[in-house]
Amino acid sequence: MSKITFLGAGSTVFAKNVLGDCLLTPALQGYEIALFDIDHERLQDSANMLNNIKKTSGSTSTIKAYTNRKEALSGAKFVVNAIQVGGYDPCTITDFEIPKKYGLRQTIADTVGIGGIFRNLRTIPVMLDFAADIREVCPDALFLNYTNPMAVLTNVMNTYGGVNTVGLCHSVQTCVPELFKHLEIDQTGVKAKIAGINHMSWLLEVSKDGVDLYPEIKKRAAEKQKEKHKDMVRYEMMLKFGHYITESSEHNAEYHPYFIKRNYPELVDRFNIPLDEYPRRCIDQISRWKQMREDLVNDANLTHVRSHEYASYIFEAIETDVPFKIGGNVMNTGLITNLPREAVVEVPCLVDRNGVTPTYVGDLPPQLAALNRTNINTQLLTIEAAITGKREHIYHAAMLDPHTSAELSIDDIIAMCDELIEAHGKWLPAYK
Repeated sequence: MSKITFLGAGSTVFAKNVLGDCLLTPALQGYEIALFDIDHERLQDSANMLNNIKKTSGSTSTIKAYTNRKEALSGAKFVVNAIQVGGYDPCTITDFEIPKKYGLRQTIADTVGIGGIFRNLRTIPVMLDFAADIREVCPDALFLNYTNPMAVLTNVMNTYGGVNTVGLCHSVQTCVPELFKHLEIDQTGVKAKIAGINHMSWLLEVSKDGVDLYPEIKKRAAEKQKEKHKDMVRYEMMLKFGHYITESSEHNAEYHPYFIKRNYPELVDRFNIPLDEYPRRCIDQISRWKQMREDLVNDANLTHVRSHEYASYIFEAIETDVPFKIGGNVMNTGLITNLPREAVVEVPCLVDRNGVTPTYVGDLPPQLAALNRTNINTQLLTIEAAITGKREHIYHAAMLDPHTSAELSIDDIIAMCDELIEAHGKWLPAYK
């Protein structure tokens, strides 16, 4: 019996998508679906939910919940990671409220920026513990990372964890469909090429029947900018830098120094930027969980339709040797030639029995590579801080972050980092 292990299985809705997909995939029948979470109540909720889908789908797979992580991982062929260390309370609240005292506002705070840095610092030690277990009990497993901050965690698992890791994000496969829907362009037969870094990959080429669609896209986007909508930051970046970005406008508002500025508060309104968006989402999800739990966990007739999540398609391609293309986050082994080799990049990858094989991209347009490098700087310094345990590298990561450095002085950045380290307490290792 082959085995898929899901770490962070208490993420019940996400587990439904990824593992529900696996239950519906013919090539994955007979697998053991191993669930692990430190929240045992949520763990059992997910097991109950998946057993309901197993029954209604007729799957021959086995669902098993584990409270011992190493046992859950033992013998796994595939491992899926969807943990969040520290949760909404206390860590997400801390990530938003302390920077706010210094005048630094955020939207999502899960990728770069001060929130992304500290989410990394509390998650990396846990990920390296996973890696130690994997090297011991399932060293040949393919590790699929869905946890943010995607680029840093995927990098750490590959570079320091010794685990074959590919990072997966929703933004690649939704980029063209959502853009074309908003601009009311038919996407049938459209050919696209996407590459860059996670949450800042670029729609490098987009055409249909050999005709470049970018002129029409930009024309319609310029018209859309005359009225408020949810994607104004990305459209502005495309109109000024030439290419559309994969991840949402609320994310990208805090990846650049141009949009959330204390001295220009009108920009937040002009570009329709939802400050403190992630805490709002957390509060909403918490308030809706009671009803969602009833609908997901206690519905014996629960069904599932295969989602667009990559995981089951990756497993299927490896099992059947029928190729499948994904956008994957992998080490930059010369794939994007004008980005650092020690960084993780997001590029098209081919999946078959050989595993996940990234494709060569070459140089990005220089302005796009330059924008990517501003975020890579912070990513690499965050890794340096986590691996060396040196507090100074936390400061370096924050001082090099585009949004943070555009808003705060060096002294304020250092003071803010010190306060965040103190507030995180046991959620962080000691930094010297």
